[in-house]
Amino acid sequence: MDKVRFGIIGVGNIGTLHARYLMAGTVKEACLTAVCDNDLSKHPAIRQLVGGGITLFDDAETMLKSGLIDAVIVSTPHYDHPGLSMMAMRHGIHTLCEKPAGVYTAQVREMNEYARGCNVVFGMMFNQRPNPLYQKVKDLIDSGELGELRRSNWIITNWYRSQSYYNSGGWRATWKGEGGGVLLNQDPHQLDLWQWLVGMPVRMRAFCQFGKHRDIEVENDVTAYAEYANGATGVFITTTAEAPGTNRLEITGDRGKVVVEEGRLRFWRLRESEPEFNARWQNGFGEPECWEVVIPNPPESSEHHVVTANFCDAVLHGKPLIAPGTDGIRGLTLSNAMHLSTWTDDWVNLPFDEALFKKLLDERIATSVEKQVESKTLDASGTW
Repeated sequence: MDKVRFGIIGVGNIGTLHARYLMAGTVKEACLTAVCDNDLSKHPAIRQLVGGGITLFDDAETMLKSGLIDAVIVSTPHYDHPGLSMMAMRHGIHTLCEKPAGVYTAQVREMNEYARGCNVVFGMMFNQRPNPLYQKVKDLIDSGELGELRRSNWIITNWYRSQSYYNSGGWRATWKGEGGGVLLNQDPHQLDLWQWLVGMPVRMRAFCQFGKHRDIEVENDVTAYAEYANGATGVFITTTAEAPGTNRLEITGDRGKVVVEEGRLRFWRLRESEPEFNARWQNGFGEPECWEVVIPNPPESSEHHVVTANFCDAVLHGKPLIAPGTDGIRGLTLSNAMHLSTWTDDWVNLPFDEALFKKLLDERIATSVEKQVESKTLDASGTW
């Protein structure tokens, strides 16, 4: 195999983005040979997008069995991710799943167990992991430059979404159709990066506000607090109804601090660790000597095609995945815990009660109302 032949299941906003770079030849070891969408009303627009040389299906399993593809990108609404991914694996198709891996952890746990029994490559479309800024932050943490982590704060409020966005699909921003709001739709990237960089907390307390300033069922404003086994703490703040927004990640250790904001990384390094300084300093006022270290900032990159190219490397050459499929449960654990904490108005210990979460989610699904709106495919170019 010289090139990985891709199919796409779900040609909406993000599926269209994947189709465009694959057709443009941006990923040298990949080509698009088939697409699938079960909404027949979208087929004329999809045909116009992909042209006549790519086969268009309305049934996923038919495409998976067609012999036309080696791999698939699953880019449907969230609830369908696990089932379609497992179906693809069952047919021996390498599977790259859009975020989030699913809506609730029990669903994704089954997906992970299934993947372990199949001889296929399984990856997640966490396209921020290869971003050089976050790669460097991870290097600073893993190499010990920051010392023992003490605090992390992420303010991610530049996910502005108007009411027209939520009205572009009947499934959007509903418990029945999407299973959540900003935590499930926009923030899986940041939640994945947060745990990838600083690890998983041992307990969380969160405050979600549902439909704040928007006519939707689900959360679009969240403040969460996390505690870690070593005593470190973290705060995560997000909304889709604030302009201008902020995207600022700050991580502090006992040897310094790193900040990522506006496409730039800044690193302050202590000449000696804070515990060492505190043990020897006897003059009351004063603090450790601190240097701002200049780190060359490579161009910021958050392109989806980088993950797809890495996925092809794994399929063709056995290279390690940037974002293995089994990692999909971690960020979802954080968002599920935030929902559960809000619904129960209490702390949530990790691992949390998955059965209770599913029960409370099902109660919301039972009263969920699908919007009667005309479905529209929006331009997702330039988004995370």
